[in-house]
Amino acid sequence: MADHITKTLFKILKERRNFDIDKSYTAQLLNNPNFLAKKIGEESTELIIDLVNNNKTGVISESADLLYHLIVSWVSSGVHPEEIWNELSKRTLKSGIEEKESRKK
Repeated sequence: MADHITKTLFKILKERRNFDIDKSYTAQLLNNPNFLAKKIGEESTELIIDLVNNNKTGVISESADLLYHLIVSWVSSGVHPEEIWNELSKRTLKSGIEEKESRKK
């Protein structure tokens, strides 16, 4: 189900690239990489604060906000969700420590 939601949201957000920026927040983000980067930073920070404060409701809400902005960043960068899932799938074959070590080389 989560994959379906991600694919549907990706498709919707991709279509909004050409919407009027005065009427579409997504179009504003897609047409201004600096604004998009700032929003990803803000949403990440808000998630971290709720995580540290053990605020489950906040973690859920901020995670949804962060995922939305991440998917917008995929649209902006021409990255398809399957590319992310493929990368994650490759990483499941290694321990986290082993995977991190392989990136240092």
